[in-house]
Amino acid sequence: EPLSVLAAEYELGNPVFKAKIEQLGKTYGAIRRTRGDGNCFFRSFMFAYLEHVLEAEDEREAARVLQNVEQCRNALVSLGYAEFTFEDFLAIFVEQVENALPGKPTSMSIGTLVERCRDQYISNYVIMFFRFVTSSEIRRRAEFFEPFILGISSTTVDQFCKSSVEPMGEESDHVHIIALTDALGVPVRVVYLDRSICDNGKTTDVNHHDFIPGGADAEEQRRENPHVVLLYRPGHYDILYRK
Repeated sequence: EPLSVLAAEYELGNPVFKAKIEQLGKTYGAIRRTRGDGNCFFRSFMFAYLEHVLEAEDEREAARVLQNVEQCRNALVSLGYAEFTFEDFLAIFVEQVENALPGKPTSMSIGTLVERCRDQYISNYVIMFFRFVTSSEIRRRAEFFEPFILGISSTTVDQFCKSSVEPMGEESDHVHIIALTDALGVPVRVVYLDRSICDNGKTTDVNHHDFIPGGADAEEQRRENPHVVLLYRPGHYDILYRK
């Protein structure tokens, strides 16, 4: 949908939101809404990433992420996850990445991608794979993530993963995003539409944060705009499109 639908939604609402939507319109031209069921971050990430691979015919990117998926499999096994608990979820995600590439009998169109992401079986399996990957990355780097987790809950890393990461419908925050982007090596930009204003109490700049994975490609990725751009409104993520 054009970004103007968002402006219409807040026409009679908070003036800070209205001003920020006007600022958004200078860079972004459209929004794709995502189901608000607690899985919206993972669902938005899934669609936006696959859409990039599909439209850009980015075979190099697909090959890179599939290599990282194999590393995620090894990490899950090394942490004690039985393969039968996640292998079907992993296989469905790999299938979607491979089908996003052109020149194959199974290659899909944008319309097919929309249908697959609306399909409860496919989308929920991919989301569960992302949740397993996120959980394993947090557990694998527990010392790094523990201070973040203590800042938002009073649980241990293990309890946090069991109660706030792995179950379907649990909302995502910075911890989840950092873990997933690092594990898959996929940068994400989150644009924040909220009531915050600058220190002068007047200007209403739209803030964003780029989650850039570490590793060999980090510097190159910092120089580029992330392909996955999400709009965050309190409690919900949608997909944003640049003009």
